Amino acid sequence: MADNYLEKKYEALQERKAKEQRAKQVAWKKRMDAYRKKLELEKQAAKEALEKDAAPQAQENPADRGE
Repeated sequence: MADNYLEKKYEALQERKAKEQRAKQVAWKKRMDAYRKKLELEKQAAKEALEKDAAPQAQENPADRGE
């Protein structure tokens, strides 16, 4: 009887550990996906800002040269 009890307790422990590990993996993936999305948005914003800043300069250059 003691062996059966210990086996059940050990199996329950293993199941709990597996669930905790899976939960950690899911949480890590969720955080990593959110971080990647944030980086992508920042990259796009920086690219748009550079394009926005570059466009007026290109139009002003001929006027500055006296053409």
